[in-house]
Order: sequence, then C-alpha cells, then structure tokens
Amino acid sequence: MPFYATASPAVQSSPASQSLATATFAGGCFWCMEPPFDHLEGVVATTSGYTGGTQENPTYYEVSAGTTGHVEAVQVTYDPAQVSYAQLLEVFWQNVDPLDDTGQFCDKGSQYHSAIFAATAAEQQLAEQSKQSLQATKQFKRPVVTEVRPTQIFYPAEEYHQDYYLKHPVRYKFYRNACGRDQRLAELWGQD
Repeated sequence: MPFYATASPAVQSSPASQSLATATFAGGCFWCMEPPFDHLEGVVATTSGYTGGTQENPTYYEVSAGTTGHVEAVQVTYDPAQVSYAQLLEVFWQNVDPLDDTGQFCDKGSQYHSAIFAATAAEQQLAEQSKQSLQATKQFKRPVVTEVRPTQIFYPAEEYHQDYYLKHPVRYKFYRNACGRDQRLAELWGQD
C-alpha cells in the first residue's frame, strides 16, 4: 500500500520572478503531464499538484478519493521570452482527451477532469480562443468539454509524485501504457 504524505504548503499561481511566469493545467494524471512541458524549450520547471478545490492542504489520498473538489494538475514555470502561453496551450491540448467529461484515459472521476486555469484576462481569452478554435476545426464529432477556469490556490503534491517519470521510469511507462494514454492520444491527434 502506498504511503500518503501531507502535501507541501500552498503556492499561489503568480510569477516566480520578474522574468518568469506560471501556467496551470489539469490533464488527468499529473505524472503524465510533466514530461511534455519539461521537454519544451523555455520551461524552467513543472510541479505536480492539486487545484480547484475547497479543502486546504489536500493530500493525494484525499484528492484521489474525489472528496476535496481538486483536480490533479501541473503548474508550469516558464520564461515568456522563450515560450508563449499560446504555445503552452498547444502542448496542453495535444496531451489530453478534450472530449472526455468523465476524467482522462483510465483515470475517472472529477479529480481527473481536464482544465485550463487562467490567471489573467489575457490567459482567459487565449484559452477560450484555443478551445473555440479546436471545436471549430470539426476534427471531433463530440464537443470539447475541457473547462477554462480561473486560477485558484495550487498545492504542490507530495515529493514522491514530483518528476515521477524520472524517478521511476519503468513504473511510469507501465502505468502510462496500461492506462491507454498514448493509444488514445494517437487516435485523437495522430501522434506516435
């Protein structure tokens, strides 16, 4: 049985410094959302965590049980001079199933819903436009159900969740494959 530790202190979604910015995205399992952003030039760090709920300092056990209103999310710290918020949105869309209103891939429940958490009016507008553009392509026969929500307090997940794909590559690959994530992404986006 896994050990469930208390989450780290809350972090507000605000720039880490004058030159860096943060963006928060929920795309199901946060382990799987870190790598696409980590490999993007201009991204300084990714942090797995919880946002969108009402309980302070939620634990993984509480969030995964669906009792706190939070979703698993990843907070991306990036340099806007190297990568734009619009580019982050493109990476986000290519790594979620925007049609699934029951969760993401094999993870079901509100704690695994996909969402974009906009911190500013400009982010809100870009996120809404990107969602509308995706729907307008008529690529999908069903509606895009990913929500665009205002940024809320972000609680970093327990340390053992951070960079899980690097710390436990075999377990991570097994989980990702068993969950059907890559197969579904290939169906949706034509990715290998």
